[in-house]
Amino acid sequence: MMSLCPRNYSYCPSVIIWQSDEAVPRISVTDLEVSRHRISLFLSTHNAYELLPESGKIIALDVNLPVKQAFHILYEQGISVAPLWDFCKGQFVGVLSALDFILILKELGSHGSNLTEEELETHTIAAWKEGGKLHLTRTMDGNGASFSRRHLVHAGPNDCLKDVALKILQNKVATVPIIHFSSQDGSVPQLLHLASLSGILKCIYRYFRHSSSSLPILQQPICSIPCGTWVPKIGDSKPFAMLRPNASLSAALALLVQAGVSSIPIVDDNGSLLDIYSRSDITALAKDKVYAQIRLDEMSILEALRLGQDANSPHGVFNGQRCQMCLRSDPLHEVMKRLANPGVRRLIIVEAGSNRVEGIISLSDVFKFLLGYPEFVGHHFT
Repeated sequence: MMSLCPRNYSYCPSVIIWQSDEAVPRISVTDLEVSRHRISLFLSTHNAYELLPESGKIIALDVNLPVKQAFHILYEQGISVAPLWDFCKGQFVGVLSALDFILILKELGSHGSNLTEEELETHTIAAWKEGGKLHLTRTMDGNGASFSRRHLVHAGPNDCLKDVALKILQNKVATVPIIHFSSQDGSVPQLLHLASLSGILKCIYRYFRHSSSSLPILQQPICSIPCGTWVPKIGDSKPFAMLRPNASLSAALALLVQAGVSSIPIVDDNGSLLDIYSRSDITALAKDKVYAQIRLDEMSILEALRLGQDANSPHGVFNGQRCQMCLRSDPLHEVMKRLANPGVRRLIIVEAGSNRVEGIISLSDVFKFLLGYPEFVGHHFT
């Protein structure tokens, strides 16, 4: 750790850890309970059918596809997750996500790896899920269970929205396939939709937007509620890590996996937000087989971000278009409105004017707070 810098944050060459001593106001326990009850009632009386769009497409992958081909498809289609179909079993058996690609790249880059670049050409999704991933996550992750899920988490179209949201939160997944079984024995599954917290939040916002007074906490600034991940107070042991553009891609992937987060803010020397590196950005390495031509510890975050962005952009790499931001003074209803937009999974909380990062608030943070998820049961309010 180096010497303290302005604004009470300290840094090392690639990782910045913020510290803040600002007091956080409290909210009324009555307002909290009333708001949670009304939201819970709404979610319990509306079902997953309401999430289905009028038109659209869902991409599913055959488990016998080579993983290399699968990740090319994810990149070309601009998606970070796809359900897996097993023709032999006649059912959906799991999902392939950007996290799988991250784990595979870390395996390829490790000493003594059992997976070579040549094998990646023929290694199937099924082989990876059954063998490589299970072995790798057991050796890499102390908890193991968060990555070694062996069954497909799904929901039915008649399941209430609250149950769908809880499945996403409890299983720590980004999406839950909505599957309709047209036969009683479940032998004819139909994939209808990939449900996400964003879609559910959009339903909440649309329903309450003209009657926000019935949800008192919606008017509260986000700094007044226990929601999101904030810079720690001085003396707190939990760090808030960010990366600088010259940090290695290897360091970024290690943070994504070990910390169990989906994105990391990229900041300049003053701690001001430049960009964000997310799990889904890793699929850009599938372009022109870049993954086979680089070393993760030699490629910087800046170089990795350039792969997935238009090199001819007049704004350059750090154009700000990918960074969705908010202020600590923004009311919860405004944060919910922005998070309800397709493709937005988190907002970076920044200081007005300087854009210094103060925290992150994600879809899962908002839902855990609104539903009184166990992580918030122990919080005390005045």
